[in-house]
Amino acid sequence: MTRMLLQTIEQIGREKNIPPDVIIDAVEEAMAVAAKKFYKTEEEMTATLNRETGEVEVHAVKKVVDDVDDADLEISVTEAIEFDSEANVGDDVYLPRGTEGLGRIAAQAAKQVIFQKVRDAERENIYDEFVERVGELITGLVKRFERGDMIVDLGRTEALLPRREQSRAEHYNIGDRIRVVIADVLKVARGPQVVVSRVSPELLTRLFEMEVPEIFDGTVTIKGAVREGGDRAKVAVHSIEPDVDPVGACVGMRGARVQSVIRELRGEKIDIVQWDADLQQYSINSLKPARVNRVTLLDAEGRHLEVVVDEDQLSLAIGKRGQNVRLAGKLLNATIDIKSEDDKKRDVEQALVQMEAREQALETLEGVGPKTAEALLAAGVRTVGEAIDAGTDGLLAVDGIGPKGAEKILGATEELFASLIPDEPEVQEPVVDNSLAEAAPDSVLADLSVDIEADDSVTADEITIEAGVAAEVEVVAASDDEDEIAAPTDTDEEEVVEAPA
Repeated sequence: MTRMLLQTIEQIGREKNIPPDVIIDAVEEAMAVAAKKFYKTEEEMTATLNRETGEVEVHAVKKVVDDVDDADLEISVTEAIEFDSEANVGDDVYLPRGTEGLGRIAAQAAKQVIFQKVRDAERENIYDEFVERVGELITGLVKRFERGDMIVDLGRTEALLPRREQSRAEHYNIGDRIRVVIADVLKVARGPQVVVSRVSPELLTRLFEMEVPEIFDGTVTIKGAVREGGDRAKVAVHSIEPDVDPVGACVGMRGARVQSVIRELRGEKIDIVQWDADLQQYSINSLKPARVNRVTLLDAEGRHLEVVVDEDQLSLAIGKRGQNVRLAGKLLNATIDIKSEDDKKRDVEQALVQMEAREQALETLEGVGPKTAEALLAAGVRTVGEAIDAGTDGLLAVDGIGPKGAEKILGATEELFASLIPDEPEVQEPVVDNSLAEAAPDSVLADLSVDIEADDSVTADEITIEAGVAAEVEVVAASDDEDEIAAPTDTDEEEVVEAPA
């Protein structure tokens, strides 16, 4: 071995970004394994690489003892002194072994050990590098697909984009560039597994940090972000400067900033709302674009809210398949019950009726006779509400009332309150007008065909417009003051951004 070995170690360290000491340790361990195979012994072998000359020295390690029981691992004091004049009982003595005879098989074994050690060190470096970058936005290339999962080439390693972390609104081909956020780094048998995502709220946050300078410098902060990848997202922002509008800063001039984020997310709708320390005001902002009349905090600890809106705002507040209220609930980390004014009015009326029923005298209950009523009155149970509050145990404590009597009284109260619940209105079946279906099957098409034949220059786009087909994409950026600003796009569709002036 010459200094060529040291130069090779330094080169490998630079290429693999591995400290040279790690590779040297691998070489020393590999040479010890190779020497043990060559000498076919059970002796404990160790190897040392001379950092000056590049030579590898191999030694057999034996323990100094008075009586030798195992010649492979032990050595007598007399023999040990020949190698080390200061050797005492219990010391380790290093006996030199030559390396000239190490053949091809030993070299192959050493090569395998070195490769394995270098590979393990490289994997550890990759794990240490990416585990500190969780939540970071990176760019890669789509390399291949495996059973629905996407493999993304990040340069130093490959990342896994699972099916569950892919947006259903997006489609990529092999070789396409893709922006992803690092979601997790796992240690598996074949090395570190970097898991990336396209539906994580962190991706939305990082994109806004790139597009909005106020977020990057800390003037505007993102207090929360929730997404349903490919459909809709909500972002809550807050400004530490009173003269900076956080929603307007994220929307940008004519919606330029938010449109860049929307294009990256393939048309995902984004609601930008203003964060508020007051939970009730925050909930009003989070449910935009719906207009909220009032919010009641039902349970402060459980974060349970009741929101009342006008009848015409109910469907907007709930959203498509409950999406708007579901995202608002995630943003608030609260449970939201939405009711219209009519529903709330009915609830209040029903509560008043039940309060009146609780104040009714027990004699009005069916099955409660005068004697029973007198016994209850003597025990301090005068009204229907007091009987309900007393329960079975309280009624059984009244003289003259047994289990059946108590059950009968409570059953009568349940029937009373059940009779107070109004019946739900009947849902009428929609009436279908079949007059159009009964008309001549070619009447509409005939008119359309005549118009087309009369003008050979009619294009497909004009036919679509005449047929009344139009495409619109709406992007809502909700704030306290809502204006509609037309946003430039890369397509022929109109996109509308609601933002403060």
